[in-house]
Amino acid sequence: MNIQRWIARRQPNWKRLDTLLKKVEKKGLKSLHADEIKELASLYRTVSADLARSRTQKISDTLTQDLQILTSRAYNQIYQGSRRQEWAAVWEFYRWGFPAVIQQTKGYIAVATSMFFLGAIVAWWYAWQDPTFLSIIVPERLITMVRDEGKLWMGSIVGIEPLASSGIMINNISVSFGAVAGGITGGIYTTFLMWYNGLMIGGVATLVAQNNLAFPFWAFVFPHGSLELPAIFLAGGAGLLIARAILFPGKYRRSDALKYYGGLASQLVFGIVPLLIIAGIIEGFLSPNPAIPAPIKYFVGITLFLLLLAYCNLKNTEENRG
Repeated sequence: MNIQRWIARRQPNWKRLDTLLKKVEKKGLKSLHADEIKELASLYRTVSADLARSRTQKISDTLTQDLQILTSRAYNQIYQGSRRQEWAAVWEFYRWGFPAVIQQTKGYIAVATSMFFLGAIVAWWYAWQDPTFLSIIVPERLITMVRDEGKLWMGSIVGIEPLASSGIMINNISVSFGAVAGGITGGIYTTFLMWYNGLMIGGVATLVAQNNLAFPFWAFVFPHGSLELPAIFLAGGAGLLIARAILFPGKYRRSDALKYYGGLASQLVFGIVPLLIIAGIIEGFLSPNPAIPAPIKYFVGITLFLLLLAYCNLKNTEENRG
């Protein structure tokens, strides 16, 4: 191989790649046009091959080092730039996309929320009418602790906060994912979970109210419940979207309906995971902490809920301004 001729023939590619990289390194990948991005990727592959040949033929240590630096720069911009774009897309989703999906699917979320509160109201009503009703839906150990010992059960978390927090997160995520997956049963399991969890909350709320422990109980629930319960409602809405695709595809073929409504459901799931993680941390560390006064816990819960409401309406606010 005529080394000098090979270098002369390949050198324009190296210079062109260096020029594109300098532009990207200074202004970012977005500064390139679509054809320049394709050219950058093509030149990266070409120069990588040149580097391999330079090493194999042992052409020149200096040339090999220069080509190594050039390919490393290209690799960093192409692949790390791609990662930056992915993170930028994630940021944009949580900034605008998630609130927009919530607005788009608010009817399904409202139905899931109504199921939950209907269950809570039914439990509240029957528990006040018939005290034995509580034994059907509330674990006996909780009834014994509240009625006979006059205390709540949250103190068991104190001292094992990290373990409790992780366990709470896993439980909340599993319940939410169950509500979503319940959509494949035509929404039957989703409906059951919403109704059952509503019954549980209503029953426990009645139990603590009957034993004058409502204030400390809700002080415990408010901080994490302000995020946890809405996340579960969103998960229920996602399950109903899947059920809609299966039972009432409308103008779509069922497979197309599943793609469309399933896509909306998956976006809701992607959005609620951070809510559940934050709620689990709060429930493990803040909610049961006896050193934090109850009024502060109420304030934290109400503030988080109002911030969540404002966040869910971000997209609408921007559109109205436009």
